[in-house]
Amino acid sequence: MSNKIIVRHISKVQPVDCPCGKSTRILTGKDNPTVSVHFTETKDAQSHYHKKTAEIYYILEGKGRMHAGTESIDLEPGLLIHIPAGIRHRVVGNIKTLVIATPAFDNDDEFFD
Repeated sequence: MSNKIIVRHISKVQPVDCPCGKSTRILTGKDNPTVSVHFTETKDAQSHYHKKTAEIYYILEGKGRMHAGTESIDLEPGLLIHIPAGIRHRVVGNIKTLVIATPAFDNDDEFFD
């Protein structure tokens, strides 16, 4: 892990397609192994889970519903949801979120039903 401060503007990062929609990965596991930060535009995401990674979703825009484990949660701006590792989850609707993952997101730790 680097001891360097990381400064990055979202406009300098190219979005990538992901199972949830489009994700702008502002801070990734290549930067450090402990945390990643993604701005994600979600459009009816696939149900998935992570064996190692917990995620925090902070809803920025839009409305929808998250299915996480046995819960169904109405989504609206300002809502924060912590999803522990191992919990299947998906978003239905069109929303914009800030997703913080710890340890950092790893494509190999994303599993689908």
